[in-house]
This record gives sequence, structure tokens and C-alpha cells, in this order.
Amino acid sequence: MINPPLLVNGDLIYITAPAKFTDEASVFYAKNLLEQSGFRVLLSEHCLGKNNYLSGTDTERLSDLQYGIDHPEVRAIICARGGYGCVRIVDQVNWANMLLEPKWLIGFSDITVFHHRLIKLGVQCIHGTMPLNFETNTVEAIDTLLHNLSKAPVDFNLAANSFNKEGTATGMLLGGNLSIVHSMLGTDDQFNFAEAILFIEDVGEHLYQIDRMIFALKKSGVLHKIKGLIIGGMSDLEDTDPPFGQSINSIIKSQFEYSKIPILFDFPAGHISDNRALIFGKRVSLEVGKEKSHLRYLN
Repeated sequence: MINPPLLVNGDLIYITAPAKFTDEASVFYAKNLLEQSGFRVLLSEHCLGKNNYLSGTDTERLSDLQYGIDHPEVRAIICARGGYGCVRIVDQVNWANMLLEPKWLIGFSDITVFHHRLIKLGVQCIHGTMPLNFETNTVEAIDTLLHNLSKAPVDFNLAANSFNKEGTATGMLLGGNLSIVHSMLGTDDQFNFAEAILFIEDVGEHLYQIDRMIFALKKSGVLHKIKGLIIGGMSDLEDTDPPFGQSINSIIKSQFEYSKIPILFDFPAGHISDNRALIFGKRVSLEVGKEKSHLRYLN
């Protein structure tokens, strides 16, 4: 896997909005924060645009992303927010310069579409917070993003969780938003899940919808291929009337009754304020123990 170079003081970060439209205040808050951290910041032409649900037409959003990929000084591309829209342009992007002059692409939620393509191309990327959320993020969420961008990968030491499934595994860290991972099954951008440590998170889904997506991962063979599973924020989930009858944790864990892979619940990443950054495409070691759990990046 290609590891984009770390950023140094004065490097250029590009903010673009490839999906849903966003607001001016959050973008300029992020711009100011990044500049105070020592970087130069450039906004895409249509970053603050609005075309119905999206930040611009497909052509405009594609052009903005392409500009950042091809810009010789840009060292990192941060997506302003998720929502929906990335899948509409991913196949029209010319990704060649991400191979010739690799740069970090950062985001989560719908940006998981781009993470799929970059992993397919062999380029590491960052699942991390975006300008829409900067102001409400925890210090740790921002710090892990900046540290991964400019210093070194951030390892994790986490407290025990009664739902955890103990064990140890190594593999490539992959994943992102569960709804997007599910939607990419069977496509030309589907992850190669063999020997992977899979991270998933989601927001605003019904419990039965989560159950259906987990079953799809099982029936497509994904859950038999992965070496470990990390469950991030599962926030603002909804139930039905009558209730579905299972918690989110039991929905997931019930699929691994006869499996020995380690499972780590309540990892601090996803649609939550404490959305800490993860590097997809790097090999990691996952250790889930009775009292502590560890996620460490391997050289």
C-alpha cells in the first residue's frame, strides 16, 4: 500500500464538498483551525455551493475534487461533509495523480465510497472527522487527525466492554460507514476482505436495517474472511413498534457465536463527537482482552 507523505508546517490542505451541501460557518471554522495548526488552506470553487441536496452539480463536484487531486501543492484533501453524492462521481474521477503524487484524502460517512476506491488503487486514506463537525468534536478527535497527518499513526488503548469478544488478530484495517460498505458489496470497488480488520459505524438506521446489512455481510462471505471486527459509533438508531427485540450489540455479536475472531465494541469513531481518526490500508494488530484492548499500527 502507498503511504502518502506526512505533512509539514506550511503545507497546503484543500477543503472540498463532494456530496451534500454544507454551511459557511463550519468550513471557515475548520479553515481557521487548520491555519492555526500551521497549514495553508484552499477552498474548492463550489465548496459552499448548493444544488438542491448537493453542493453542486455532478460536474461541479467532480471538477472540484479533480482540482485537488491534480494540484501540485495540495498535500491533503479534506471533505467538508458527507451526506450523499460521492458514488455519483467516483467513476468519473481521474485518480492517476493519487498514484503519482499520493496525498491524504480525509472524511467519513459517504466519503467511505472514496475510501473503497483508494484502497482498490493501493493508497492509504484517513477515516476522520470533517469540517462540518470540527466545532463540536472532542479534542481527541481533532488531535488524532492532525497527528496522523503530520506525525505518526495514533495507537489506541481502550477500557473493557462486556460485549467484547476476546482474541488477537493482525490484518489490514478497512471499513467505514456500514451502509456504504453494504452498498458497495458486489461492485467493482468492493473491499478485498480477506485477512482484514473491519471497522464499521453508522447513524440514523433502524435496528432491523442494521440486522439486514449484517446478514448481507455474512451471506456474501465477508464475516468469514475477516480476522477481526471493530464496532464504532452506532448513533441515533431507531426501533420499530413493536420493538425489534435485540440491541445493536446483540445483533452483531449473534453472528459470531461459532467464530473465534476478536470483536471490539464502542470504538471512539463514527457519527459521534469523539470521532478519532483511523488510517485505512495500514496493517494493524488488534488485541481484545478482559481488562484492556489495544489497536496498534504495524510497520
